[in-house]
Amino acid sequence: MAKGILGKKLGMTQIFEADGKFIPVTVVQAGPCVVIQNKTEEIDGYNAIQIGFGDIREKHVTQPLKGHFDKAGVAPVKYVKELRLSAPSDFEVGQEIKADIFEAGDIIDATGISRGKGFAGTIKRHNFARGPMKHGSKSHREAGSMGPMYSGPGGRVIKGKKLPGRMGYTKATVQRLTVAKVDLERNLILVKGSIPGAAGSCVVLKETVKPNK
Repeated sequence: MAKGILGKKLGMTQIFEADGKFIPVTVVQAGPCVVIQNKTEEIDGYNAIQIGFGDIREKHVTQPLKGHFDKAGVAPVKYVKELRLSAPSDFEVGQEIKADIFEAGDIIDATGISRGKGFAGTIKRHNFARGPMKHGSKSHREAGSMGPMYSGPGGRVIKGKKLPGRMGYTKATVQRLTVAKVDLERNLILVKGSIPGAAGSCVVLKETVKPNK
């Protein structure tokens, strides 16, 4: 991965192409982000840059983070993420990264926290089939028999077992999305299609890891 940026998902709309076709796009307020730290393989064991995005009041910043920002000489930010790079030396601490890092036609991957949908049963969460609806089964949407659920003395739930539980609100990535338009004046990136997360949430846009699919 050679480049990336943090942003805030604003919502979805549609734009018209030159031939009159309209395409659905997700609007992302991309940056401006600031480079907080350079990490190198010699010192940290891997190459990456640490970038920050979003305004935050100083009284809401913890003391360790405040010291980290002061060392870099940057103002406190709300979100801090790392982007793995092959050449982090291309970026300097304190440098701003804006929406012009991408251009229309670029293929990117979008990462965010998916929308939480609360507690869900196995049918909605894992696409289980429902039970019979006749003859008084009374088990229409229950999970039913799922084989050996317990193992060992005392019994335990096998890790990864498909059971009812919280659905959504987890890190998700959509790969190979196309940048439809970049608005440099307002630091907006319009991405074709939908990306994970609710409106107002933080998302990461980075160069795709599958460029030659």
